[in-house]
Amino acid sequence: MKQFTNILLIIIGTISLILGVLGIVLPLLPTTPFLLLTAACYVRSSDRLYNWLMTNKWFGSYIENYKAGRGIPLKAKVSVLIMIWSSMLYSAFFIAPNLLLRIGFIFGACFFTVVIGLTKTLRKE
Repeated sequence: MKQFTNILLIIIGTISLILGVLGIVLPLLPTTPFLLLTAACYVRSSDRLYNWLMTNKWFGSYIENYKAGRGIPLKAKVSVLIMIWSSMLYSAFFIAPNLLLRIGFIFGACFFTVVIGLTKTLRKE
């Protein structure tokens, strides 16, 4: 079972890494959250992949800045908020079959907005 879990975490981490890489060039796709998810998956499944990610000259800095408390880039925050609100509003008004679920989607968007807002913003030096 542990082998299956490791393989699943590696697959999820790799998909997240691909999305994070796309987020570097696509303005509405966030980079940092996907790279943090990748790091979380890799640290639990593969020391080799985690070490590669953390020492990578392109990806390591995103994760290190967050871990060191320097924050998340403003571009990533804006991208995440746009994605959260667009997906939650779409789900609330076009997918949710009842009022309770609609309220839940809106509450979820508000909650994550507060969490992201409270996260420190990385300032360029």
